[in-house]
Amino acid sequence: MLPMTQDNDELDSLVRKRIRALRVAQGWSLEELATRARISQSTLSRIENGRRRLALDQLVTLARALDTSLDQLVETATDDVVSHPMIDGAHGLMRWSVKAEPGMTVVRRRMTDPPPDNPSRMRAHPGREWLVVLSGTATLLLGNRRFRIETNQAAEFPTMLPHAIGAEGGPCEILGIFDRDARRGHQRGEDAGKANRPSP
Repeated sequence: MLPMTQDNDELDSLVRKRIRALRVAQGWSLEELATRARISQSTLSRIENGRRRLALDQLVTLARALDTSLDQLVETATDDVVSHPMIDGAHGLMRWSVKAEPGMTVVRRRMTDPPPDNPSRMRAHPGREWLVVLSGTATLLLGNRRFRIETNQAAEFPTMLPHAIGAEGGPCEILGIFDRDARRGHQRGEDAGKANRPSP
């Protein structure tokens, strides 16, 4: 049987709902999933509606048929669904950590300057970056190419390509997701830029 703790009933109910939700998301009937999982339709129906105990071997089979893992199928709900940003006043940024992938960071940034004209000011470093423009229009310089990214458009690229981003035709706001290496590369670039700025 499914290993349970003091939250037996909640986990049991969650797993049953998850099985049904995954089946419905695939557009499968009870019969279709039962066929894929090689169990009877009546057994699957009883599993979904709570009239049959959850057996580990059946859960493994169902997870495979639903194209997921047993760990994901029995994963408990998390309490920390909502998170707050960390304010980085030194760089004028709001940052959120991404729990799904250790080391990933989400950054919200308002930009008013266009990207640099001088190619030597483009950065390159290990990692990968994804960004979406929340408002305005951004210009992304990537290697020898120039991309115009409008509101609600996104871009994803390896940060080993020399790159820079700025606003086009007025302020823009972007939300960027960086993996661990890209975040480190940008942090070094921001610190270096701050050090090279003339004192007020």
